[in-house]
Amino acid sequence: MRHLIGSAAIAILALLSAGCATMNISAHLERGVDFARYHTYDWGPADALPTGDPRLDNNPFFHDYLQGRVEKELARRGFVRADKGTTPDLLLHYHAAVNQRVQINEAEKYCFEDCRPQVIDYEQGTLVLDFVDGHTNHVVWRGWAQDSVQGTIDNQDRLEQQLDKAVTGMMARLPGRL
Repeated sequence: MRHLIGSAAIAILALLSAGCATMNISAHLERGVDFARYHTYDWGPADALPTGDPRLDNNPFFHDYLQGRVEKELARRGFVRADKGTTPDLLLHYHAAVNQRVQINEAEKYCFEDCRPQVIDYEQGTLVLDFVDGHTNHVVWRGWAQDSVQGTIDNQDRLEQQLDKAVTGMMARLPGRL
């Protein structure tokens, strides 16, 4: 019975650890790019590569919410969507992927009972935003966010929260006006 309780406690800790992991957010600006010269944007063609997860690939909410959230952040920073028929300064693309991950945490240094390493199996989501110069077709800025999406993709409220956090974090690294 003690072994069962210990195993259950480890399983609960593993789930909590995977769910509470800090979102990894970063960005890269191409060297020598003057971001102040960009004023307009539009969405480029959809990514031909599927995420590999039908819960996202077939989810219009995910696509619409993500694009709306990015557009809201761009508007807050003074960017405007290009008029139809004009070449935008920036073409936006996003890529999303969901992959199975395994994390192995070493056993605690001063454990008393079950001193085995802790194995955590979880789904990791990666979201990448590319800003491509509309005239040269070169990526000038890329932002990305990674986090556990365990229990998130099938829950619209949690998916919204995670997308908000990812987009806000990436766009905070976008150079230029505010």
